[in-house]
Amino acid sequence: METLFERAILVGVQKLNDQHFDYSMEELKNLAEALDVEVAGKVTQNLDRANPAHYVGSGKLTEIRNFYEEFEANLVIFNDELSPSQIRNIEGELECKVIDRTMLILDIFSRRAKTKEAQMQVELAQLQYMLPRLVGMRASLSRQGGGTGGGFKNRGAGETKLELDRRKIEDQIAKLRRDLDSVKSQRETQRKQRRKNDIPVVSIVGYTNAGKSTLMNQLLAKLYQDKSKSVFEKNMLFATLETSVRHIKLPNKKEFLLTDTVGFVSRLPHHLVKAFRSTLEEAREADLLLHVVDVSNEEYRFMMDVTNETLQEVGVKNVPTVTVFNKSDEAGVRYPQMSGDSIWISAKEGAGLDELLTIIQQRVFGDYVTVELLIPYDRGEIINYLNEYTDVSSLAYEENGVLIKAEMKEADRNRFKEFLLR
Repeated sequence: METLFERAILVGVQKLNDQHFDYSMEELKNLAEALDVEVAGKVTQNLDRANPAHYVGSGKLTEIRNFYEEFEANLVIFNDELSPSQIRNIEGELECKVIDRTMLILDIFSRRAKTKEAQMQVELAQLQYMLPRLVGMRASLSRQGGGTGGGFKNRGAGETKLELDRRKIEDQIAKLRRDLDSVKSQRETQRKQRRKNDIPVVSIVGYTNAGKSTLMNQLLAKLYQDKSKSVFEKNMLFATLETSVRHIKLPNKKEFLLTDTVGFVSRLPHHLVKAFRSTLEEAREADLLLHVVDVSNEEYRFMMDVTNETLQEVGVKNVPTVTVFNKSDEAGVRYPQMSGDSIWISAKEGAGLDELLTIIQQRVFGDYVTVELLIPYDRGEIINYLNEYTDVSSLAYEENGVLIKAEMKEADRNRFKEFLLR
């Protein structure tokens, strides 16, 4: 079958005091290109608020149509989430395929999802988005028939009986919710087990393409020289949708779990945030967050705000956080350097990893204590445990047993308190 080539016109409304409008349009272009859509041009308009009927004013619609025809485009992408009536009205006026920022992000997520859970989460968000828009999308669906490849998943669906569609979608949403609840309870069981094992969790969060997976892989390579533990990384938007968990054991026997979460983006669809809520709860349960920031991007402060707002939306509050300013080599700032709860590094170069591991240990293992224990010779299993799970600094064979000096968790100190000397 022939591949349908897509060329798009981008449309955005700059509302009052929107200082990040230019960046959001640039990001929309990057999102489109992430789906192999060629961007032919853009049309923008300054308005106090978007037009409730057509998003833009009627004069702009004519300009968009002229632009669309001149560049032989076959798609118009709007930089906001459109209401069902707006989609219906705009498609009626332009007589072409129209999608909004939300559909674009949902389609990217759909393509990037690798695990069963991520695929279910994306499908749930897509169906919740589609349900109120069935009428508005009917004309669009009929225009999408034929062709495969470069575009959106609904191709060839054609017009269907809306009532039947609605019932089918509602049934599928209910089924997905049940299945995801089941996965969520499994995840909660795993979390409880981790809490029981008293292993701290360090969660990597941040804007999409900030270098989270690169940082995780560089830490793993430094500690293990083993590629089999690495996670997928690529210089593209939303390369990672799945939560990766890696068990880290440091040379001094201290252990923690390192998790890598989905990246954020401005105007992340509400349905998507809700669908991925259980995945993002990994961060809520963490002992420490590493907020990775692409400091080489002029809009990095805005990206930090978006990340913090999204984390709050899923209930991640009051978790100790270290801000990791990544890509410092591209930003022309001094690195590695530390200041309070911030560190400047270059994950790609592996610069600043030792300093970051030091910060993680200071924040996560603050309750560790150094003790001296005298372990009787007939309690070899305790000596083995201490050698395996604590940082033993000295060991001497005395008349009444083995004298061990070690740094350990408070829980281990309490466990072996009958053998404590000091």
